Amino acid sequence: MNILVLNCGSSSIKYQLLNLENGNDGEIMAKGLVERIGLENGIINHNAEEKIKKTMPIPDHAKGINAIFELLVDSENGAISSLDEIDGVGHRVAHGGSFFNDSTLLDDEAIEKIAQCAELAPLHNPANLKGILTVKEKMPAVPQVAVFDTAFHQTLPSKAFMYALPYEMYTDLKIRKYGFHGTSHKFVAEKACDILGWNIKDKKIVTCHLGNGASVCAINKGQSVETSMGFTPNEGLIMGTRTGNLDLGALLYIAEKKHLNIGQANTLINKESGMQGISGISSDMRDLEDAAAEGNERAQLALDMFSHRVQKFVGSYIAILNGVDLIVFTGGIGENDANTRKKILENFEYIGLYVDVEKNNIRGKDAIISTDDSKVLAMTITTNEELVIAKDTKRLIKQS
Repeated sequence: MNILVLNCGSSSIKYQLLNLENGNDGEIMAKGLVERIGLENGIINHNAEEKIKKTMPIPDHAKGINAIFELLVDSENGAISSLDEIDGVGHRVAHGGSFFNDSTLLDDEAIEKIAQCAELAPLHNPANLKGILTVKEKMPAVPQVAVFDTAFHQTLPSKAFMYALPYEMYTDLKIRKYGFHGTSHKFVAEKACDILGWNIKDKKIVTCHLGNGASVCAINKGQSVETSMGFTPNEGLIMGTRTGNLDLGALLYIAEKKHLNIGQANTLINKESGMQGISGISSDMRDLEDAAAEGNERAQLALDMFSHRVQKFVGSYIAILNGVDLIVFTGGIGENDANTRKKILENFEYIGLYVDVEKNNIRGKDAIISTDDSKVLAMTITTNEELVIAKDTKRLIKQS
């Protein structure tokens, strides 16, 4: 079964075409990235038999997806001879609101519900919808599936997802914690348990998805019971350009003193803050570690703040779980940054978790990084959200 996975962002489209035969984890037939949608010159990086880079006008997502289709069936560097060889299309959708607690086959009703969630994720859901509708127009007979970033967190209890606002803010405006990165948190927890030969239903796990966007999740018996991102992805950890948790009174004070409107305040907390704002250098951990090594104090401060915030969430989630069996690191930072992992874990010796410096000195591998005598395990697990989307698409198509 050939599954096309589309991840439509506000100005980009990531894609993979995977072949899922019975029992395997998928063969990537082609993959690529469409960038600068809506700007004068769009860019497509496509990788199948060979790597191709094209610069062309890509005014909208429909043009971008049609360009992807053309590359997939290209006579010289295509992965398939005809679009008829695509058996299903899976879409990453940012926000499913309270409508979806699992991935879903897309019909008119599901598409309408995704549209209703657009105001909860104005940068992402409209782009996701454009991808869905373009495929529906181009290949109306091909089944489509939506896989939601928020779905895994629909098991949060009300004491975890509610905010201390007047209750009608929840009933009227649906203001609550939704959480994100759910696909990744679920995937790495299950993958880690498979590697260890554990039954996830018996385990307490804290997963740390650390990248330019970052979140922590407490997983009890395979279900999300708490997570750091909230109504929007800005809540929780310090991120590349996002503040994470912030005293709302401070934001109001800044807005008043700096004469910021709502749009400018939103830009401040989402695009100008975080590691970039603290350091004044970069949102990239690699740049900050290089600068800190050369004595830049603000870069070091940003690194220290990041690790401290992750430590704080992990510690609180251990309390919520009443103990922990496993702490997992994933994402660009979590999988590749040994120094950050060590700094986060160094205060958890009280629960019997000790970092093995040699084991921890790895990048992009599935591995145990705690010592052999640790009572609590720590692991790095590589995430693969495209594979999750493809597998869910295959599962739902077979069930239909």
